This record gives sequence, structure tokens and C-alpha cells, in this order.
Amino acid sequence: MSPSTNCRNLIKRFESFRPKAYLCPAGIPTIGWGHTAGVTPDDVQQGRTITEEQAEQLLDEDLARFSAAVSKAVSVDLSQCQFDAVVSFAFNCKGWLQSTLIHKLNMRDCLGASAEFPRWVHGNVNGKSTVLPGLVTRRAAEQALFEAA
Repeated sequence: MSPSTNCRNLIKRFESFRPKAYLCPAGIPTIGWGHTAGVTPDDVQQGRTITEEQAEQLLDEDLARFSAAVSKAVSVDLSQCQFDAVVSFAFNCKGWLQSTLIHKLNMRDCLGASAEFPRWVHGNVNGKSTVLPGLVTRRAAEQALFEAA
């Protein structure tokens, strides 16, 4: 499967375009539409900037990478909405591959998998696990998309 426009729009809604490298609330170097792969603290310190066109290209690459990873990790058929929600989740969540959400999906427990989205709302802020309001909102949107199947 490939991510739909709904997936892309969901990610863009929560990531926002940022042309200059920055540290996200969890301290992860980020640029563009939430791109983190290959972004290092040095890039942030140097004030790396990109154009919106470059950010779109990075998002295309990220979506391809995460959709392939989700397709490999999930062994059951998903609806387009479910797939889009899981790709958005994977895009934003460091530990997604070992998550109970993925385990429950692979056990064909879609209700249980859906119930896992709200559990992934913590970020590491100053060395402490903290509920991030933006993640609460994002996970609710991903869960709603997942359940729209």
C-alpha cells in the first residue's frame, strides 16, 4: 500500500513546515515537515535551512520509507485509513515497531490496536517522560482516522 493524501495531510497538519532546523519538544533535531533522518545536532547548531520544495521531497522520501516499514511490520490486511493512521504513527513515534499497537494489529485485534494510540503521548523533556499536548491531539486524530476504516 501507499499512503494517501489523508496521511500526508495528517502529518503536515501536526508537523508544520519549518525551513530552519530546530529541536522538537522531545529534543530531536528536525527540519521541514518533521524530517529527522540525517538531521544531526550539528545541522541544528549550524542553522541549516531548506526550501519548502526540498521539504516536500524529504516528506516524499520519509513517507516511502515509513510505508515500506509498516507494510513489512504488519502482517494483516489494513484498510487505507488504517494504513494511513499507522504510517503517521510510525513517522512520529520512535518505538512504534515494538509497540503493542503493532502486535495487536498482527493478532487481528483492531479494537485493541486502536486503543493503543492514546498511550503514545509522552516525550522525553529534560530527561523526564512528559505528556505532550501536541501528541495527545495527534494520537486522537490518528485514532479517528484508524477507526474511520
